[in-house]
This record gives sequence, structure tokens and C-alpha cells, in this order.
Amino acid sequence: MAIRRRAAEEASVADHGESRMSDYESACMVGGRGEAIRGVLGHIGDKWSLLIVGALSVGHRLRFTELQRHIPGISQRMLTVTLRHLERDGLVSRTTYAEVPPRVEYELTDIGRTLIEPARVLSRWAIGSYTTILDSRERFDAAAQLKATRRSDR
Repeated sequence: MAIRRRAAEEASVADHGESRMSDYESACMVGGRGEAIRGVLGHIGDKWSLLIVGALSVGHRLRFTELQRHIPGISQRMLTVTLRHLERDGLVSRTTYAEVPPRVEYELTDIGRTLIEPARVLSRWAIGSYTTILDSRERFDAAAQLKATRRSDR
């Protein structure tokens, strides 16, 4: 752990030629493999994590079934797996109550709450850009289809 932290600190002050590296370039250099970006964003950038963070951003604990109701389309298994990843990363805490039936609640940790605003910004961008992206995909797919058709006509 200390080695990774030291590598991250060294990478953040690394020079690239005569000019200083950007924060992004430095983060990519940590461990020589971009560990800081891939290791963290691999979990929070998946299909469900930001939706879970958004659901938990209301500021109080949610039970598993309540959380599942807030995230349309997520299966019980995916919710379980994603919560486990977020808990492992220290972004979500899980509290189990010894009751019959057992009660389990989830909430964001202190570091998890620091993700709320970036998640909101990214969500607003996704919503605002959605139709433009769909249009771009349609144009791209149509051009690829036309290109494939032309190749097959030869």
C-alpha cells in the first residue's frame, strides 16, 4: 500500500521532458499502467455504480429492496455484486441488524459522499448529450452499413 501511495505521489510531481506533466498524465503513469484511473473508475464507472451512488445520495440509509426500487432494471444479483464492490472500495457501508427477518441497510461513507457531485455532473452531461450521441451512433452505423454494402457489391 505504501509503495503505491509513494508511486502516486512521485507520479504527481513527475516532469515530462522540460514541461510538467498534467495531472491526467501523472495519474496514467502511476505504476506505469494507469492504476489510479483504471482501478477506481473501473468500479464507479460501470453500468450501475453511479446509479447506486445517486440513490444513496439522499443522505439516509436504504434497505436492499428500497435501493433496488430506486434503480430500475437492476437485477438482485447485479445490485449485490455492485454493492459488494462499492463496499470493498470503501464508498458504501453495510449495516446488518440482528432481527428476524434480518435487516441490512446501505449508506455512503465519507469518501462515497465526495462522489455525489461528480456523479451529478456526469449524469447531467449524459442526459443533456443523450440525443446527440444517439444521432451520432445512427449516422455512424448507417455509414458503416453503406460501406459494408459497397464492399459486398464489388
